[in-house]
Amino acid sequence: QVQLVVTGGGLVQAGGSLRLSCAASGSGFKINTMSWYRQAPGRERDLVAAITRDGSTNYADSVKGRFTISRDNAEKTMYLQMNSLEPEDTAVYYCNCKAVRIGFIGSRDYWGQGTQVTVSS
Repeated sequence: QVQLVVTGGGLVQAGGSLRLSCAASGSGFKINTMSWYRQAPGRERDLVAAITRDGSTNYADSVKGRFTISRDNAEKTMYLQMNSLEPEDTAVYYCNCKAVRIGFIGSRDYWGQGTQVTVSS
């Protein structure tokens, strides 16, 4: 099994910054794409940003230029630097990864616990 632990989040004023971290643990797996999702009250869980194992990234249009996703493969950790935060960014943020068990075929999705990000106006 792969466990994902999310740290960071909290309350910040509009225009402020926060950094989220997602640490993966578990042996015998190769972690491929890692992603951040968010879910606001009454809304679906949406992709915020994703990063492949080789560092290719993609972002939701709403966060482009403000959020930066990164990862440290050696430490099995992913980060989300969030700058110029807006009240619309308020949501529970989730970490996701696609991992393949070494010696097996096919990947599986793993989710971390959510962390609340609240941006006050």
